[in-house]
Amino acid sequence: MDFIPSKLQTYVEANSEDEPELLQQLTKETWQKVLQPRMLSGHYQGRLLSLISKLVHPTSVLEIGTYTGYSALSLAEGLSEKGKLHTIDRNEELYDLQRKYFDLSGYGEQIIQYTGDARQIIPEIDAEFDLVFIDADKSSYPLYFELIIDKLKPGGLILSDNVLWSGKVIEKLDPKDKDTKALLNYNLKLKEDHRVETVLLPVRDGFTISRKR
Repeated sequence: MDFIPSKLQTYVEANSEDEPELLQQLTKETWQKVLQPRMLSGHYQGRLLSLISKLVHPTSVLEIGTYTGYSALSLAEGLSEKGKLHTIDRNEELYDLQRKYFDLSGYGEQIIQYTGDARQIIPEIDAEFDLVFIDADKSSYPLYFELIIDKLKPGGLILSDNVLWSGKVIEKLDPKDKDTKALLNYNLKLKEDHRVETVLLPVRDGFTISRKR
């Protein structure tokens, strides 16, 4: 979901960095072959991820929620020469598509794929991270935060997607809506937890940047 008019969104994208051709190809193939293609980060958010990564110039990145690999490739653009990007997704059917584009990109040897439950995989990754991107099952966001905060280097960033959840965070909460409840708790936690400083941006469906103190 975008929170600005479509014509204005088009203007914003037109006046931002162009989308690389390989990511255009990945977008096209995702829409042709994969369910829920709207889950792609897309041009504008992809360029935002790329720029943040280039500013951080990370040696170690963690992504929770690979989907078809668009956001991973955007984040990989900022990796240091020997940097590694660890990306986790529970859908094993997407593995080959992800790997196809990772290898075409030139970052293939720097991107490590994991398939399974991120809650079990994260504790097993022997690394400290400069940058973490969370874009997976919303009900687990608070738990993901606790799993990564001690693995995040001081000054490291946590990027969190979909934190406005189509505006549901300001509507009356349905007691059965576990995702919205989790996101409300997560957003409050990022605001109040003394370990991080946070700014929530109204980008697409809500995008939070949190920095570890």
